[in-house]
Amino acid sequence: MTPTAVDQVLELVSLLQRDMALSFERDGLTEARAHLLWVLRDGPVTQRHLADALGVTPRNITGLVDGLVDSGHVVRRRHPTDRRATHVDLTPEGRRVTDAMVEGYADMHDVLFGGLSARQLAAFRRTLDSVLGRLRVRLEEEWG
Repeated sequence: MTPTAVDQVLELVSLLQRDMALSFERDGLTEARAHLLWVLRDGPVTQRHLADALGVTPRNITGLVDGLVDSGHVVRRRHPTDRRATHVDLTPEGRRVTDAMVEGYADMHDVLFGGLSARQLAAFRRTLDSVLGRLRVRLEEEWG
């Protein structure tokens, strides 16, 4: 039986999740810790900014940052202008990991789309935008 479009999308999601999980495992990270490092790739931010970016509570960010401090990926520093705030920044190890993540992102782009013409990629993106838009509406309607 030929797979349906839904079957193919579910397989794509599964394969991408597996690839990410293996990558995170290689670097000793959880998905949440990897997401936090991804946010930090452009420079230090406050823990409040991290909580907002990850959509979690400040308490959760404290635990994530504590774990990444312990693993040597990030460091806390005094905020340069707000003595009540703390900046979180990458260590050299954290920078190495985020650089590898950026490289992996580019590699994945090539794996997924490298064989497509510009026209094919544009058509795929238009179709995907439409599908994602309908899914977002459905989720908003059902889950608020």
